[in-house]
Amino acid sequence: MKFRNMQELVKLCEEKNISFSRAMLEYECETSGLSKEEIISRMADKLSVMKLSAERGLKGLVSHSGLTGGNAKLIHDYMQNGDCLTGGVFLDAISLAVAINENNASMGVICATPTAGSCGVVPGVLLALQKSLNKTDDDIIKALFAAGAVGYIIANNAVISGATGGCQAEIGSASAMAAAAAVELKGGSPASCANACAIALKNVLGLSCDPLAGLVEVPCIKRNAAGAANALCAAEMALAGVISYVPCDEVIDSMYRIGISMPLALRETALGGLASSKTGKKWKKKLWSSSSHNE
Repeated sequence: MKFRNMQELVKLCEEKNISFSRAMLEYECETSGLSKEEIISRMADKLSVMKLSAERGLKGLVSHSGLTGGNAKLIHDYMQNGDCLTGGVFLDAISLAVAINENNASMGVICATPTAGSCGVVPGVLLALQKSLNKTDDDIIKALFAAGAVGYIIANNAVISGATGGCQAEIGSASAMAAAAAVELKGGSPASCANACAIALKNVLGLSCDPLAGLVEVPCIKRNAAGAANALCAAEMALAGVISYVPCDEVIDSMYRIGISMPLALRETALGGLASSKTGKKWKKKLWSSSSHNE
């Protein structure tokens, strides 16, 4: 049950009449030597971590730096109030995505999906869909395997690190993973999952990694919300029958080539982009001076 890229994965799924999640589970069994039950149990543990990190984040957290915090609760309370532009799964997904990443910023336990900086996107989307679609934990676990298949392909054909490929490699990869998982969760075909992945990733090509003071907080946390929204947009388009004109594997390759051509200042060095703004420089001076003083 081997696949190296999206084309091979879709072909495999279509020939064997299986889903992304089934293909990934079979692959994990073959490469790890573990039973399906053991691998599913490990994924269930990861889902538990995701749920706990979301629950903790929604209580309202402030990071140790003081740079971020409390926004997940604000969004959640705004949604509960009912007087909002969208509501439903959209607001729920972005509030959960922010909650999980705020938990990360406050040194809480998270599940990197695929990185710590993008840890809120996949669970934010899937936990929101679990409620709206009335899905079981077993359903969400399967969807996480689908997301894992996409993450596996991107990591092995491009990059998932912001320091290597910019934020497109982190939030972009997470959005692609969440979009494909959402499509499978709704009963979409493997080809639709691939289209959702391609659409989501195309939407953030060129996104720089430019955190203020080098901390994974601003703009990272809010980009998790944007990543969740992007994933839902891509999933809905794919489920509607929209096809990515550029095949998914070519989109992944383009992301890689864009990433390695980015200036170092835009790849998590805190030397360019928002990090070099007036506000970015102010926080860098404040936090770095405080750190030196404490030493």
